[in-house]
Amino acid sequence: MTELEEFHHHLIADVQRDADSDGLITVESFFEMAGELLTEAGELESSNRSYFEGTVSGHTAQIDGYGGDPRDGEGILSLVLCDFQITDDLRRIYKENLSVLVNRMYRFLVASTKKAFREGLEESSAGFGLADLISSRWKIINKIKLIIITNADSRARADASKVKSIDGKPIFLSVWDIKRLKQFQEQGQVRANPTIDFEEDFNGPIPVLAVSGNKTSFESYLAVIPGPQLVAIYDKWGPRLLEANVRSFLQARSKVNKGIRNTIKEEPLMFFSYNNGLSATVNSLEVRQSDKGLQLVKVDNFQIVNGGQTTASLHAAMKEHGKELEQVNVQIKLTVIPPKDSEKFVPLICEYANSQNRVNAADFFANHPFHINTERLSRRILAPAGLNGYKETKWFYERSRGQYADERGRRTTSNRRKFDEEFPRRQFLTKTDLAKYENTWECKPHIVSLGAQKNFTEFARNLEKRWGKGTAFHDRWFKHMIAKAIIFRATERIVSNSSWYEGGYRANIVTYSIAKLVSDTRKKSKLIDLDKIWLQQDISLILKSVLETAGEEAQRVISNPPDGVRNFSEWAKKPLCWERLKISTIIYPEEFETALITSEDDGVLARYAYKEKKLDESANHQIRVYELGAAYWEKAWDWAKAERLLTPKELGIIKFCASIPFKTPSDKQCSVAIAALEKLKQEGFAENQ
Repeated sequence: MTELEEFHHHLIADVQRDADSDGLITVESFFEMAGELLTEAGELESSNRSYFEGTVSGHTAQIDGYGGDPRDGEGILSLVLCDFQITDDLRRIYKENLSVLVNRMYRFLVASTKKAFREGLEESSAGFGLADLISSRWKIINKIKLIIITNADSRARADASKVKSIDGKPIFLSVWDIKRLKQFQEQGQVRANPTIDFEEDFNGPIPVLAVSGNKTSFESYLAVIPGPQLVAIYDKWGPRLLEANVRSFLQARSKVNKGIRNTIKEEPLMFFSYNNGLSATVNSLEVRQSDKGLQLVKVDNFQIVNGGQTTASLHAAMKEHGKELEQVNVQIKLTVIPPKDSEKFVPLICEYANSQNRVNAADFFANHPFHINTERLSRRILAPAGLNGYKETKWFYERSRGQYADERGRRTTSNRRKFDEEFPRRQFLTKTDLAKYENTWECKPHIVSLGAQKNFTEFARNLEKRWGKGTAFHDRWFKHMIAKAIIFRATERIVSNSSWYEGGYRANIVTYSIAKLVSDTRKKSKLIDLDKIWLQQDISLILKSVLETAGEEAQRVISNPPDGVRNFSEWAKKPLCWERLKISTIIYPEEFETALITSEDDGVLARYAYKEKKLDESANHQIRVYELGAAYWEKAWDWAKAERLLTPKELGIIKFCASIPFKTPSDKQCSVAIAALEKLKQEGFAENQ
């Protein structure tokens, strides 16, 4: 069995397992899984399930979802169709198969612009909501993306290929087959990422200067690209050109930056002098020496790590100032980062390259200390067997894409079974999962409804304010976070199986119903008892009942938007939707009190957990000081004294540690010594020891 065939079997098993667990049909589960990957990859702004299948003029029309409101995404309409089949053998699809699927999407798109088609749909249906959104946004839509997600092996070259336009609006096809899903899910890499052939597709190569410093550094180049050429590249690839963290944090991409607009309009020839240009990374490139000097012919996996707003603003200015844009040139600092080094170095380049719209540690790359700390907690803390288990297990936190698959895949068959017992797949969660749970608990269901990436952006901004400022991200915090995950996943099943559930908008209903419950209990100075849920690894019958009641009320509010609003998914993204649910009245049964804890009691437990954490840290510091030994501390003292990096107190304590075992440093002294050592390491001591 090939690796791709094995992945195919695992994918189907995972989709079926998730579908059974969440009360979904398999194609819904596949859409949720793939939709999250595509938003992370920049293919979609957000992932919104909106299923329709019917006939238009005697032919099948079909759609599974869309990528958010075009008004919020540079006028781009993204439509999604899922081709998921449960088969023993890996299917192959060819150009003619894709043509059938494209035609189904195309028919729905065209029909949505027709009043008669929309009037024939049930107004409460997801299909009507999407058709109405397309119709109401038609004037501002300037580009359409048809995205096919399939668990088959595509044998057609279709990524970013053109489809027949409508009303002058260009349409592009993007196919995510099982190969691309595998590459991204396991490695965080999308091999069909932007390969820019300047010569073949974009009016010729561009001038470039090699500026690599030495053999130990990455290849680096400086290039100059004409404005229209850069706009044409962005027009084809869009946000997929933007490195994921920049893409997530870039604000107001659809608006032209005022300074950039004025420069294009009034002084286009000075754009090169006034603008800082772009910083970008590539996996590889092709250059050629010509009579005009060195030229850049092709780049693979072109990712803009700084200058995303410049690029998007140039693209947005094309309509009004196309003639002036022809006089604009943009500089590019280009670094070649091989795929094996991407995870480590691209975030660092992105961090240090951004100074205007700063993207730094606050932007929560996978190697941010918060994620590393959460990962360590997940590998160490044993979850109780609970009410339905028979042995302790662990919850696997994946801080970077593909960790879980890699950890599991590199083991032998017997060890893989042990891994599955220790880390059951149902106890696997990602950064975006964590952000979804935490923001729901912060009573921000409208933010969660924006989609995985935008919600993660908001979560990261707020959490960075707390990181390193005394907030305790210790064992109890992790256990509570897992308890929130248990509640969230249980609510997904509750909603799916409820008699009142009308189908569609489940993701919105789930986050809204939990937020409602949290908000109402806080009004009474009480909290849901997360410690109890952690111990039981499940929620009580009364909590299930209350969540179902809250879910029904959430569905009522979401499905009754104000006049003029007919797309429930877009309504759920509005703060007003949350305000309406928050002020609504739900009568809770008295038994619900058994699932709660007072804020005062929770505070006592939190303070106890914090003290326990401090004791553990103190003990660990003492152990670490003795493990390093006197000779190590003597060397650290010599280095610190020569570099003049520490205070006299810190130097004295390190010198004291250098006298082990004849002298015994106290627990406080050990803590100071470890903190001082971290300072030295940041200044280079680790490399000089």
